[in-house]
Amino acid sequence: MIMSKILIIDDDKAICQMLVRLFKNFGTTVSCAFTLSDGLKILRTAPIGFDVVFLDIYLPDGNGIEAIETIKAMFSAPEIIIMTGAGDKESVRIAMEYNVWDYIEKSGSPRKFKFALKRALEYRQQKLSRPVSGTILKRKSITGRSDSILKCLKQVSLAANDTMPVMITGDTGTGKELFARAIHENSCRQDKEFVVVDCAALPEHIVESVMFGHSKGAFTGANEDHIGLLTMADGGTLFLDEIGELPLNVQKKFLRALHEKKFRPVGSTGEISSDFRFIGATHRDLPAMVKNKKFREDLYYRISSLEIKLPPLKDRQQDIELIAKAHIDKKNNMLKKEAFKMSEEFLEELENYKWPGNVRELKHTIDMACSQILEGETLFPKHLPRAIRSFNISQKICNKTIGKSDSLSSEHPLFSNFGSAASASHADLNSKIVPLKEHIDQIKYNYILNLLNHTGGNIKQCCLLSGLSRGHLYNLFKKYGIKP
Repeated sequence: MIMSKILIIDDDKAICQMLVRLFKNFGTTVSCAFTLSDGLKILRTAPIGFDVVFLDIYLPDGNGIEAIETIKAMFSAPEIIIMTGAGDKESVRIAMEYNVWDYIEKSGSPRKFKFALKRALEYRQQKLSRPVSGTILKRKSITGRSDSILKCLKQVSLAANDTMPVMITGDTGTGKELFARAIHENSCRQDKEFVVVDCAALPEHIVESVMFGHSKGAFTGANEDHIGLLTMADGGTLFLDEIGELPLNVQKKFLRALHEKKFRPVGSTGEISSDFRFIGATHRDLPAMVKNKKFREDLYYRISSLEIKLPPLKDRQQDIELIAKAHIDKKNNMLKKEAFKMSEEFLEELENYKWPGNVRELKHTIDMACSQILEGETLFPKHLPRAIRSFNISQKICNKTIGKSDSLSSEHPLFSNFGSAASASHADLNSKIVPLKEHIDQIKYNYILNLLNHTGGNIKQCCLLSGLSRGHLYNLFKKYGIKP
């Protein structure tokens, strides 16, 4: 019998010792960490994942609430029980917004700790005992091990074991179709058709005919009955790529087909049934389109049961090397020889670039670079497109202008003798002219400090007020040496 694993992250050693004694009769193994960084390290490096984490909020090296997303993004994410001080209602409210399992006041009775653990373990056992298609998630062509990608794969696993509609969102080139296929190939429908409809590529006047089919004589040129893609997807999966491009008049008809699994082909008097599973994808902002009456509100809520938001490649830099190597290995396998390999300098250039075209652009760039090799087999920076090399060079020049970004702090010369850049007078600027980028950095630095002051260090409020994502905000903290 496999024992459940519990991790306690709390700098109060007395609390840790009390909980270890309390849980010893639960058939569990209990580990303790006295800092947030040590706790996260234990979670990441454990050969077998933990089942439950008891997480303190106020730790010597950070706020436990800020670690919730990181813990939940781990592939075998444990259930999280927050431990709080008496009367800390605001922290509890924020923690519950992150959908943690439970919270307990440290002054609570041992019975409450035991009950919370018992219920969390029962729930986890129930969740893990659900039937899964295959012992290992099939993730063909999906490469990466960053927390954000593992979180998306976890959602793929959940979607594969259900029949609810799924929406996959993300920038162009992030791999939306690959994730849709992964859901299909891990589901009970994997032996049936996976039908792809690129809504952006269909001319508006034939969309309805292509999707629903048409009967003979329905319009000029309809010389015979035509089976639509919804019929082809019967028993399988229908993937509507770029569903935001679907015309409004077709959206209404598709909503009915999605709800009733019945529809009428163009020009037909009878209805056809099709038991298809729906997955949609878009890079557009559907809620904004709904607000502007460019997408049906009822259809939006019908197709958004589960949303999988794919991260841009620039936010998963640690995956760049893995994706590049996997693509080169694929090319070598096709050629049946070790034809290409990357130099360290080439890989460094790849990791420095921002990849606005995401994974698709990275693979296309590698293909172009390979085509530039006339002799030898090693890829060097000179094989990269000129635009990428120019961008990286300009970034290096900018970084040299302000020094190493990781070492910036309030004591850095960049910020010395600088009061409030946001309110600097014309005379102040004339007294010391600095390069524009330095001036912008000064403004950003002071803006972040004022933001933290205004919110009392509440990161969630910082994000809401500034419009910045949590990741972007922490990148700015790191860049300017600010410890929130």
